[in-house]
Amino acid sequence: MADAHTKVGVLLVNLGTPDSPSTADVRKYLREFLMDKRVVDYPLIPRWMLVNLIIAPFRAPKSAKEYQKLWEERGSPLKFYGEDVRDLLQKSLGNRYTVKLAMRYQQPSIKSALEALQKECVSHIICIPLFPQYASATTGSVIDKVMEITRQWQVIPTMSFVSKFPDHQLFIEAHVARARRYWEHQEYDHVVFSYHGVPVRQIEKASFDHYCKVGSCCNTYHKKNQYCYRAQCFHTTRTIAEKLGIPQEKYTVSFQSRLGPVPWIRPYTDEVLQELAQKGVKRVLVFSPAFVADCLETTLEVGETYKEQFQEAGGQVWQLVESLNDHPLWIDCLKDLVLQNNDLQKHPPGNFRTEIKTT
Repeated sequence: MADAHTKVGVLLVNLGTPDSPSTADVRKYLREFLMDKRVVDYPLIPRWMLVNLIIAPFRAPKSAKEYQKLWEERGSPLKFYGEDVRDLLQKSLGNRYTVKLAMRYQQPSIKSALEALQKECVSHIICIPLFPQYASATTGSVIDKVMEITRQWQVIPTMSFVSKFPDHQLFIEAHVARARRYWEHQEYDHVVFSYHGVPVRQIEKASFDHYCKVGSCCNTYHKKNQYCYRAQCFHTTRTIAEKLGIPQEKYTVSFQSRLGPVPWIRPYTDEVLQELAQKGVKRVLVFSPAFVADCLETTLEVGETYKEQFQEAGGQVWQLVESLNDHPLWIDCLKDLVLQNNDLQKHPPGNFRTEIKTT
C-alpha cells in the first residue's frame, strides 16, 4: 500500500461513444475510432480513404438511428455505467486512490484523465482497459495511447497495465450472478456466447511462434495462446459454463459485428442462430462477455436484431443476459485488480518501473 502522503491513480478506459446520437457526432466518432491503426490495420492512405470516403459517410446515418434507440436520459449506457463504476470503485477503494474514467475515442479523453491524475501527483498509475479478453484493437490500443501520452512527461510515475482478465474469479461470478435469474427459472435449449469479432489476420499477426491456427487450438488455454483473442473467448465461455453447469453440447461460442469482405473469426453469430433454429432449437440464452457495459453491440445487435432473426427463422425465445454494468461483483473484481497491481511496498515511489500484469 502507498503511505499516507501518496496517492495511487486508477485509470479505467472503455472504447468510447459519440457525444450525441446525431449523425454528425456519430460520424466524428467513427472517424476517430476507425482511423486507429490497430483497429483498421491498413497503411495510412488506404485506411484514410476507406474510413473517410466510404465507411463514415455511409455508415454514420444508419448508426445514428441505432444510437437514438439506445440513448437514455443520462445519455449512452456505456458512458453513464462507466461513470457509475468509477464512483463505486472510488468509494470502495477509499481516499488513498483517485479513480478516473476515460474513453479511447471521444470524451472523456485519455489525455484529460491522465492530466487530472498528474495534477494530483499520484505516485503510481494503474490502467485497466475495460476489455476482459486482450486484443490489439482494444486493450493494445489503450495501452499504446497511454504510453504515447505519458512518454512526453518529464516525470513518469510507476505504471501498471492490466492487459487481460478473461477468467478472473469475480468477473466470472458476476456473469453467473447476472444469468442465474434466467437460467434457474426458465428452461433453455441452448446457450450462445457471442463475442465481438476481429479479422483473422489480426489473430495471425499476434500469434506467438505461429501457434494460432484459428481453429481447434482454441480449445485449450495456455502460455502460447494466452494473448490469442479467440482462445481467451473460448476460455471465458468454458469457465462460465462450468460454473452454471452447462454441458459442452448445450452451448456455442460465436462472433458478431464483422465489417467488410475480409475473413473474420468464426463461427458468426448470425449464422449460428439460423443453424440453431433449423435444428429445432426454440429457446436460447445469450451472453456477451466481451462487453462490460450495455452498448450498441449488446442491447441492439444481440438483444434485438438477432432476436428478430432467430424468431423469423422459427425460434421462440432469445434472451440476452445483461452486461455487468454496475453489478457489485464487477466492482469487487476491479477493486481486486487494482489491489493486485498496487505493490508499492515492494517498489516504493521513485523506483521507476513499467510493467504489464495479467491475472
